[in-house]
Amino acid sequence: MFSSAIKSVHFVGICGTAMASAAATMQEMGFYVSGSDQNVYPPMSTFLAERKIEVMNGYAERNLAHKPDLVVIGNAISRGNPEAEFVLDHKLRYCSLPELLKEFFIRGKCSIVVAGTHGKTTTTALLAWVFEHNGLNPSYLIGGIPNNLGQGARFYSCGRAASAAPVRGKELDLTGAAFSRFAV
Repeated sequence: MFSSAIKSVHFVGICGTAMASAAATMQEMGFYVSGSDQNVYPPMSTFLAERKIEVMNGYAERNLAHKPDLVVIGNAISRGNPEAEFVLDHKLRYCSLPELLKEFFIRGKCSIVVAGTHGKTTTTALLAWVFEHNGLNPSYLIGGIPNNLGQGARFYSCGRAASAAPVRGKELDLTGAAFSRFAV
């Protein structure tokens, strides 16, 4: 789905915990990352600022003037959003966060999806810590920033770490079943 020609990624709705974590990881992988959000405030604004990721307050066409190679559109964004409309009008390549996760971080790995009404963040953090503490060096997406791991997500590309990836189910929306082998 994605080509090696992607060098820059813009996140529309970057201040969500999962979006910010994915943006930071994309930057760590060498991509130029920018983003925008209607409500920019701690703790995610601080998390992004510490990583020197450019965050624009509010949604506007000018936020996409640099024509990024890929635009990740958050699940809270709907038609009528100026950036979403700009992406469609200018035929920019775009995807959802679950698609980004699948293509860049989860494909080829065993994903452990934590689902349910309550306790998803805590259970995912516990799973990630158990894997980490036992030397398995997992990729993970938690939906919060646990004190013992220091960040809410860590993703490794294929071949760099263990094959398991604990993921909080909310970040996968309804597409999680398409690439998950296990659910907790």
